[in-house]
Amino acid sequence: MTTILLMLGSFVGFIIAYNTYGRFLATRIFKLNPDAPVPSRELTDGVDYVPSRKGVIFGHHFTSIAGTGPIVGPAIGIIWGWLPALLWVLLGSIFIGAVHDFGSLVVSLRNEGKSVSEIAARYINSRVRFIFFFIVFLALLIIIAIFGMVIAVVFNMFPSSVIPVWAQIPIAVLLGIAIYKKNIPVLPATAIAVIAMYLFILLGAVIDSHWPGKILIPDLSWMPATGSWTIILLIYAFIASTLPVTTLLQPRDYTNAWQLFVMMALLVVGALASGLTGHLELAAPAINTAATGAPPVWPFMFVTIACGAVSGFHSLVASGTSPKQISREPDSLFIGYGSMLTEGALAVLILVCVSAGIGMLYTTADGQSLSGQAAWLHHYQSWSGASGMGAKLAAVVNGAANMMQTLHIPLAIGKVLMGVFIASFAGTTLDTAVRLQRYIVSELAGDLKLLPLQNKWSATFFAVLTAAGLAFVSGANGKGAMKLWPLFGTINQLLAVLALLVVTMYLRRRPGRAWLLTLVPCLFMLIITTWALTIKIGDFYHETQPNWLLVSLASVVLVLAIWIVLETAILLFKQIPDKH
Repeated sequence: MTTILLMLGSFVGFIIAYNTYGRFLATRIFKLNPDAPVPSRELTDGVDYVPSRKGVIFGHHFTSIAGTGPIVGPAIGIIWGWLPALLWVLLGSIFIGAVHDFGSLVVSLRNEGKSVSEIAARYINSRVRFIFFFIVFLALLIIIAIFGMVIAVVFNMFPSSVIPVWAQIPIAVLLGIAIYKKNIPVLPATAIAVIAMYLFILLGAVIDSHWPGKILIPDLSWMPATGSWTIILLIYAFIASTLPVTTLLQPRDYTNAWQLFVMMALLVVGALASGLTGHLELAAPAINTAATGAPPVWPFMFVTIACGAVSGFHSLVASGTSPKQISREPDSLFIGYGSMLTEGALAVLILVCVSAGIGMLYTTADGQSLSGQAAWLHHYQSWSGASGMGAKLAAVVNGAANMMQTLHIPLAIGKVLMGVFIASFAGTTLDTAVRLQRYIVSELAGDLKLLPLQNKWSATFFAVLTAAGLAFVSGANGKGAMKLWPLFGTINQLLAVLALLVVTMYLRRRPGRAWLLTLVPCLFMLIITTWALTIKIGDFYHETQPNWLLVSLASVVLVLAIWIVLETAILLFKQIPDKH
């Protein structure tokens, strides 16, 4: 019963926050105006700038910011106990993450839909813009290069997810045609698309049950499956990122959003059914300090659980694809603030899966069946054992399937549903990240007068080629981005700091002290993230053989971030607000 109360209490908290703090920000701080001009209408081009329905944009925006972040983050963050993880998800989402996302979206919406990097030049200075571009490019480079491998891992764990994940592409294209070309009402078109998606999930499960593993691309003598999938996915991302946004990206994200809503509903009902029968007790301790090799909860939990609380990547989406599609300023409250709270709700459900669901039944590698705290402790007994990609996903999938089994959904089907869900969200992150990188490259090329890279084809090719170079730098397995992955958590949270700085400077030009609402969370994240990054630099240096690549790169990022902060601080306390 405790688990149910925590889950439902969190959901109620998010609803109250949206209708109080969120609406306060919308009406009193940002003063959203339904009659204000927006980029989608002022700069309509039918490719990137396309006025779209609020519900459709919500689905696109939400799946773009979510990806696998609110899944893998809580799945490892629970190692410090359910209490600190839950508090960070709740408070972080409401007072930092949602403010960060909403603020970035509104500022971009009022600046021709430009990226937060470009906007930094307008509210701070041009030097900051180029530093910002470097950090953003590096973060997106790592994301694009790593996600081919992430999806390959999911396909390897759940071969039945391969067919339904790829089937989403023609389903999404047909949905886009139905809505934008044939003017078919959104609701029936969506219903047909979602039903088709689940039929393909069933087909994937049937095929895999009869021919296990045959729908995976086989390992080649010179290239493992991870390398093969990375190449295929980068080619797909190139195509998807150059098509008009309403052709594939937006309808696919929208369809995936409905997949998420169905999955969240199954998890909520499964949790309620399990809890009311007394089978969903918290197996994780409230606070855990016994995990072997785990770093200290301060500051690392705030970096590990990112997307479920606050994530810098969100500011790239909020100042990238979404503001180019919003039809009215007031829609940004639902899309920006609402999407972040929905992601927080997803993170809460994942915490339920890995703190209680995993304790319902857990099968060890040697076939032993465990339950309760013994199951949780077996999986989370050490940092190294629980932090790998496979271990994170296994904990979530196992816990979720256990809860859905209470609804008489077979364990195997529950795992298939979760596998498709995770792979789909990883795919939406990949193609959104490539499109965002294209915007970044094009904007920077425009500033530097590099005409060839201003073209969408060449900019996208550059984004994909650099990611491929990083992916294959260590060999044909496509895992080269793992060399930089240890830096991603802190770089991602530094992006959140920098985006909050830009929003603060935007508000600083206006009368009053509204800018404090973004400055305070910005300072909190600055302290936490620089603290974590400093520790990581020391860890990289004190390895058996110092990792000079990570030491050097992390040090450069830290210095550049501090530079931006100092430049902004000077302006912040000198600036006289614009009274107009």
